[in-house]
Amino acid sequence: MSMPIYQTSNFVFDDIGKTRAGYDYSRTANPTRKVLEDTLAKLEGGHAGFAFGTGMAAITTAAHLLKAGDHVISGDDIYGGTYRLFQNVMKNHGIEFSFIRLNDKKSIEAAIRPNTKMIWFESPSNPLLNIVDIEMVASVAKKHKILSVMDNTFATPYFLKPIEFGIDMVMHSTTKYLNGHSDVVGGALITSTEELSQRVQFYLNALGTCAAPFDCWLVIRGIATLSLRMKQHAENAQTIAEYLERHPSVAKVYYPGLKNHPGHDIASRQMKGYGGMVSFEVKGGEKAAHNFLRRAKLFALAESLGGVASLAEYPALMSHASMSAEARQQCGISEGLVRLSVGIENINDLIKDLDQALVNR
Repeated sequence: MSMPIYQTSNFVFDDIGKTRAGYDYSRTANPTRKVLEDTLAKLEGGHAGFAFGTGMAAITTAAHLLKAGDHVISGDDIYGGTYRLFQNVMKNHGIEFSFIRLNDKKSIEAAIRPNTKMIWFESPSNPLLNIVDIEMVASVAKKHKILSVMDNTFATPYFLKPIEFGIDMVMHSTTKYLNGHSDVVGGALITSTEELSQRVQFYLNALGTCAAPFDCWLVIRGIATLSLRMKQHAENAQTIAEYLERHPSVAKVYYPGLKNHPGHDIASRQMKGYGGMVSFEVKGGEKAAHNFLRRAKLFALAESLGGVASLAEYPALMSHASMSAEARQQCGISEGLVRLSVGIENINDLIKDLDQALVNR
């Protein structure tokens, strides 16, 4: 009833050149990791899944599908760690990046160069919850023979399955909702074809970016309650977004479940729910946002997201501090922006906490 943890680095061979059940070394493959990887592939409707030590390890492995001279079109409003990897690391290896808003087909096609090999994006995005028309991006990518990769961490496969809309590869930080208990870091890639699966497996093994057995076991355990948790995350988030929208101390709310959200119609078409992330701008800018974060109690001041406990953070100095001020301004991350990871606590308790934290003193 509980998957064993194969806490072993290596496996006994039956004979020279003959492995037992295909396992020789845990970097290459491990039975506990294989269960997680197969589960992820089934959840996303993909060909194969691959589990990594961190979300950044998954993204780094995906980036190694590229070579010097290649060009990537990336969403401009992506996780700060992804931006840092692309802008400050992979550029040094000769890979070019264009960071644009992926809300218009003409803009995407205008950004395509002869050496464009990948389109990378998030939907909903981090931290502004922008929605991308996934089918539109996939059609442009296929037309120009470009690899399309989507970070599905915020939505999870419970609410959204990008491969069904034509995306080639899906990425997850399994640290977040898939695990759901803030007690492990991990990442995943889910591929849509045999050819892509072989390439990812090669780089996972060659780079050694794989997840450890115990970490995989924790994510397997977390996935068992994914549906229950995501329903409550989304229900609480919708209530909180509507509450914040009415609050006099709040200038703007970002949540795709709100009808006035610019991506609401697209989100309603491609998602089965709007997720548990809510961002909002506090009137008064940086000082007011900091005061809110210092006063909040149930919403713990912490980075990361997707756990059962509610969190609040300040993107400009936390999750997106690695972006330059200019880049943050360009994509819309203001000095008054606060990001909430809405947990599964009693909604009345969460509203009371917001009430007392938003009072101007």
